[in-house]
Amino acid sequence: MDTGLNKSDFSGNHWLFFSVYLFTFLVGLPLNLVALVIFISKLLRRPVAVDILLLNLTLSDLLLLFFLPFRMVEAASGMHWTLPFIFCPFSRFLFFTTIYLTSLFLAAVSIERFLSVAYPLWYKTRPRLVQAGLVSGACWLLAGAHCSVVYVTELSRNSSYSEDTCYLEFQEHQLTVLLPVRLELAVVLFGVPLLITSYCYSHLIYLLSKGASRHRRKRVTGLVAATLFNFLVFFGPYNVSHVVGYIQGQSPRWRSYVLLLSTLNSCVDPLVYYFSSSGFQAEFQGLLQKLTGARGPWRQEGSVEVQEKSGGEGQLQELSDLGNR
Repeated sequence: MDTGLNKSDFSGNHWLFFSVYLFTFLVGLPLNLVALVIFISKLLRRPVAVDILLLNLTLSDLLLLFFLPFRMVEAASGMHWTLPFIFCPFSRFLFFTTIYLTSLFLAAVSIERFLSVAYPLWYKTRPRLVQAGLVSGACWLLAGAHCSVVYVTELSRNSSYSEDTCYLEFQEHQLTVLLPVRLELAVVLFGVPLLITSYCYSHLIYLLSKGASRHRRKRVTGLVAATLFNFLVFFGPYNVSHVVGYIQGQSPRWRSYVLLLSTLNSCVDPLVYYFSSSGFQAEFQGLLQKLTGARGPWRQEGSVEVQEKSGGEGQLQELSDLGNR
């Protein structure tokens, strides 16, 4: 008995999936490559814990984008899986792992920023770079371990069952394993990071309201709003589908459509970096000038800003440098 989706549920809509995948790939890939170069250059010049976490988040987005062509081929083929079967669980495993890595790294970044403001003296005495590296490794391991259910599900498919779809149609014995794991994913890899992020940023805003400048409070509030928007809009509906699916005992038919929102998030992350961080803006302008060979007064101003931050004077103005305090 098939209690999942089937290809007929996407009749005529497979081009919607293809269009979203193509748009995400064409827009997200260059944006994240630029973010990768910027974070690497910042870490080489003056490594800080927050940038290590954001670098891992960027690598996660790039991993999703690099394997997105597999989903484009599937969508263009009318949701038929025409590639070798080995790429089916592998591409799905990487796809879902990178989605949940985003929520984990966003939560880790919120903790770093909160601790740097709430406990500045204690924070300075801790080996933050080493800890950021360990936290990053733990995030990759946690997300990968949970999403390995893709392999368990696909490899447990009966040989007599159709193999022209990939992680789309499920049998009852597959859903017996899959649905509880999905519920755990929604709670552990989405709900808990959302609560942690909300707690850290709400307390951060409270602490800054006591003495920070209006400009800084406005910048922090904007970052908090963008981060929570990421959680609730791009990942919320997809994780709600896990809860609904567990209650109904089957995959909701709208699950794959809300998953498109999670896919689009890889385009949004670099924009959040840019608009929430004047330091990131300065790095981007400097990189743009190097690529274009342009020279002008604004380049000198950007260089001065970066130099000031390197000296520690910009820590109270640059949100992305909260982890340096």
